Amino acid sequence: MELPRLAFTMGDAAGIGPELIVGVCRDQELYQYARPVVIGHLGVIKRAVSRFGKQQTVVEVKSPEDMDPTYERILCIHCGHDDVLEVPPATVDKRCGSLAFSCLKKATELVQAGSVDAIVTAPLNKQSLNLAGFPFPGHTEALASLLGYKEASMMLYLPPRENHTHDLGLGVVHVTLHMALSEVIQSIAQEKIVSRIGEIDVILRKLMFLSTSDTRSVAVQSLQKPRIGVAALNPHAGEGGVFGDEEERIIFPAVREASHSGIQVVGPLPADSLMSRANSGEFDGVVAMYHDQGHVALKLLGFHESVNITLGLPIVRTSPTYGTAFDIAWRGTARVDGMMNAAKVASVLARSQE
Repeated sequence: MELPRLAFTMGDAAGIGPELIVGVCRDQELYQYARPVVIGHLGVIKRAVSRFGKQQTVVEVKSPEDMDPTYERILCIHCGHDDVLEVPPATVDKRCGSLAFSCLKKATELVQAGSVDAIVTAPLNKQSLNLAGFPFPGHTEALASLLGYKEASMMLYLPPRENHTHDLGLGVVHVTLHMALSEVIQSIAQEKIVSRIGEIDVILRKLMFLSTSDTRSVAVQSLQKPRIGVAALNPHAGEGGVFGDEEERIIFPAVREASHSGIQVVGPLPADSLMSRANSGEFDGVVAMYHDQGHVALKLLGFHESVNITLGLPIVRTSPTYGTAFDIAWRGTARVDGMMNAAKVASVLARSQE
């Protein structure tokens, strides 16, 4: 079986994306389960190699099939204009936003054409993206638009870690995502909750259980019935209607509907204890009602190791869960754990598509 081809998009040139890509591509482990190609500005990647690489060269290719990558040879499909080289590190700039979108668009075209099997995205800056004329709150929404979909969702996934009670990893999906908190209550709907429960059930069945003792092993194992816990919206799960009726009126009927379809799911459960229960191994996946309810909890458990997985689209896309990190950009201190885990997960999900 051929190793999957992964397209790494560079993200924001002023952020930590170029450094993350160089760090991952110089790790020999990557080439044991994937064939990477970078979609980015050739000059920016060369600059990152000169600062952070170890005896690496950057080779421009027109197509991922032109040659095979090695940890000493980074393949790059060039995107963008040279004016991006003028942007200082850690700067919000529309030129970086334009380049980031161009890289994502090119990667999307490649995966649709079958030239690559999955996309791994480095962080982009939402403000720079919007300044460039692309009014998307993030990668997820931009990808949905590029593929002609009304919306997509995301799952944060924390792979299994050594000496940890939850040896299957932990996933969190969100009913609502990038919106003001004042809009969340009006956006919570039974059909959305049922949809998210179904999505996390499907993706958890596909995910590989990454071996922490031997990262070279590539064995895909399916859960027969992932255990899913659904978070309440209100404190104490509404306390019988004292703090709101969304649990009884919307969330519980959605859980019941999903359960009747054969999914192993319970809820609504108080959000302040649900993630602790999941982390101890009681649940494999959690459905959160809004962004911070899921993000804060999972990132506290594994900020540097967690992975963002796009759901609801006909392609595989993953990324680390942190942002452009302008406070440390281009200093050589960014950790690549999340980027490496994103590549591993993308490789597994790409194989599950076969």
